[in-house]
Amino acid sequence: MKFKTSMHLKCALTLFSFSLIAGSSCAQEKDNRPGISVNTPKVAEDPKNYTVETIVEGFDDPWGMDFLPDGSILVSEKAGTLFLVKDGEKTEVKNAPEVSSRGQGGLLDIILHPDFENNNWVYFTAASSEGEEEGANTAVIRAKFNGTELSDHETIYKAGPNTRKGQHFGSRLAFDDQGYLYFSAGDRGDRDNNPQDISRDNGKIYRLHDDGSIPKDNPFVNEPDAKKAIYSYGHRNPQGMLFHPKYKEIWVNEHGPQGGDEINIVKKGGNFGWPLVSYGINYDDSMLTEDTSKEGMEQPIYYWVPSIAPSGFAIVPEETYPDWAGSVLVGSLKFQYLELLEMEGKKVVSRTKLLDGLGRLRNVKIGPDNHIYAAIGGKGIVKIIPNK
Repeated sequence: MKFKTSMHLKCALTLFSFSLIAGSSCAQEKDNRPGISVNTPKVAEDPKNYTVETIVEGFDDPWGMDFLPDGSILVSEKAGTLFLVKDGEKTEVKNAPEVSSRGQGGLLDIILHPDFENNNWVYFTAASSEGEEEGANTAVIRAKFNGTELSDHETIYKAGPNTRKGQHFGSRLAFDDQGYLYFSAGDRGDRDNNPQDISRDNGKIYRLHDDGSIPKDNPFVNEPDAKKAIYSYGHRNPQGMLFHPKYKEIWVNEHGPQGGDEINIVKKGGNFGWPLVSYGINYDDSMLTEDTSKEGMEQPIYYWVPSIAPSGFAIVPEETYPDWAGSVLVGSLKFQYLELLEMEGKKVVSRTKLLDGLGRLRNVKIGPDNHIYAAIGGKGIVKIIPNK
C-alpha cells in the first residue's frame, strides 16, 4: 500500500519559498487582499489509491455521528431525526431531542460519554427554542440510549438569548482525556456583539463537566458578568473539533467569511480575534478588517484562502494508513471533497483531495476498526479502504 505522492516533498519546499512558479501544481492560492501572505498550498488531485465502501445510503444532511461499542453508528439528520446504522440498514431512534430546524440549525453533533458502556449517556448539540425569546440558539443535551430509543433527556447548557437568525450555530463536541466536555457555539450572525464579549454567549468554545456543571478552574469563573462555561472566545463558526491524542489539546476548525477559514488550537482564556482580526474579507468583497493579527489575540496554525467551508475533523491512525499517519482530515462543504492535510509537527505541509466529487463532506470520524468514515450530504456514510 502506498498513499503519498511525489508531489508532497515539492509542496513542502514550496511553502518555504519566497517565489512561486505560476501555474505550478504546488502554487499557493491567490489572496485577494493586498499585502497578505497566504499560507495555503494548492490542493493536490485525488490519488484514488483506495476503495470507497458505502455503509448506508439515504441521508440528506448527516450532521453528527459516533460509534457504539458494537461498531454500529448513531447518525443525526440536521432536520431533527436520529438514526441507528447497523449492518447496512438505518433505523430511526425514538425520542430524539426536540430541535428548531432553521437555516444552519437543527440536530447537530453527537458524542458518546467516555464511559458509555456503563452509563449509556449520549450528548447532542442542537438548535433549541428553549427560552423566553423567539427563535433558537445552541444547546447541549444529553440522554440515555437503550438500543432503540432515548430517555432521561437533560439540557446541560443553553446559549442565549434566542434569535430568529438562521446562521452560525456551530456546533461540535469533544471530550478530553480528563473527562471535560467541550463544545462550540458560533456567533449566530452577530459578529459585532457576541464573539468578543465574555458576558454574552456565542462565538465561543465552552468547557463543562459531564453533568453540565462548571469546572472551578474555567478561565472566567471569577469574572462577575462572564458566562462561566466559556473556555475561549473570538470564534466565528467552529464546525470541526477534536481532542488531539498526541498533543493533548482541543483543536477546532472554523468557517471564516470569504477566505480565512482557520484551524485553531484552543487555549484556556484565549481570544481568537473574530471579527477584529481575520484573513478573510466580506462576502461583497469589501474589507472586513485590515488586521490579521493583534497583540493578545491567538493566531491560527493554518488558514485557507479561498475558503473551503470546513466541517468535521479527525486524525488519521497509523494502524490502517501508515503513510497518512498523523495527518489531519477536514471535510469541505464548498468543494465537496475530504481534505488530507499532511503535518510536520503542527505545521501543514501539503494538501490532498480524497473522495472528490461525492458530495458535501459534513463529517469525518475514525471508527473502532481504525478506518476513516465520512458523512456526505445527499448520500450517506462511506468508508475508505486502502488499496494493498
